[in-house]
Amino acid sequence: MNAVVTFAMLVPRNLLVVLLRGYRAVISPLYGDVCRYYPSCSHYTLQAIQQHGVVRGFWLGTRRILRCHPWAEGGIDDIPARRNDRYQITRFGFVISASHERG
Repeated sequence: MNAVVTFAMLVPRNLLVVLLRGYRAVISPLYGDVCRYYPSCSHYTLQAIQQHGVVRGFWLGTRRILRCHPWAEGGIDDIPARRNDRYQITRFGFVISASHERG
C-alpha cells in the first residue's frame, strides 16, 4: 500500500491514541486505582485501538467498560491477539506501518 494512504488510514487511530493518553495522564489519576480488571479499562481500550483499529478497538473497549461494574469479579483481561502484525507501535504509542521502520 502507498505510504501516504497508509499514513492517512492511521490518522484516526493515532488521534484516539492521543486522546486516550491524555485521559490516562490527566483524568484517570483523579479516580485512583478503581478498575476491577488488569489492565485498566482505559489501558485496555488504548491497546485495543492500537492493535485492532478504531472500529474493533472501540467495540472491544466499550464491551470491557460495560463488564466493569461493582459486581464484576474482575481479574486479568488482555485484549484478543492479532493474527498479523502489519503495524508497529512507537514508544509514545502511535501506530506506524511495519514497513516504515524497514524502508
